[in-house]
Amino acid sequence: MSSKVITIAKRELRSYFDSLVAYVVVGGSMLGLGIWFFLMQQGGFWQIDRASLGRMFDFLPWALSAMVLPLVTMRSLAEEKRTGTLELLITMPVTDADVILGKYLAALGLVAVLLLATFLYPVALFVFPWHLGALDWGPLVSGYVGTLLLSAAGLGVGLAFSAVSDSQIVAFFFTALTLIFLHVVGNVVELVHGPVADVISFVSFQTRFAPFARGLIDMRAVVYFLSVTALSLLFAFRSLESRKWN
Repeated sequence: MSSKVITIAKRELRSYFDSLVAYVVVGGSMLGLGIWFFLMQQGGFWQIDRASLGRMFDFLPWALSAMVLPLVTMRSLAEEKRTGTLELLITMPVTDADVILGKYLAALGLVAVLLLATFLYPVALFVFPWHLGALDWGPLVSGYVGTLLLSAAGLGVGLAFSAVSDSQIVAFFFTALTLIFLHVVGNVVELVHGPVADVISFVSFQTRFAPFARGLIDMRAVVYFLSVTALSLLFAFRSLESRKWN
């Protein structure tokens, strides 16, 4: 990876923390996760008979898709196009691929910070201050791997929409709508049969993420999420490249 990509990524990641974006994303997500985990689902964590972190991975994919990933990516390219700074950036001695990868890595870095922060919950429950038993590392590790892969794909989709829009709001809306659809569509698998069900299972984020939440790392799901990421970044690159000819 070139030093130019790293430089752009560092600049973008710093800009997240220089503004309110990083603090809203991390703080709001931690608050929402805490409310869901301890108070809402099935009456709250203390109302169930087993110490499980599965409920955390019920919440994270939906929260990431509906709010976090669209919020992180909506300004990546759309805002730069609106203010005219994108044209200045692409005339500098960096390639379009450097710009796309740098901004993508910065967004992925912010989401990684958020996921690292959520690790405070299993630590609090199983290490200190509560000691609810031995921590089952298998489902925890696979859950985080699946969440990171899902986030990587979702960020790619968000960056693609940001690349074709001049409005942060439009980019946010279409990213959130697309990612929510990719989750919701998995709920209709049991209602249909045959090739249609196979297609839905193939494209559904929810269906692809399910094995990770159960403690399994499904290599087909890994390939799927990485493929969505690569195709989305390629689309964003082509969109950025086309601006030079307009």
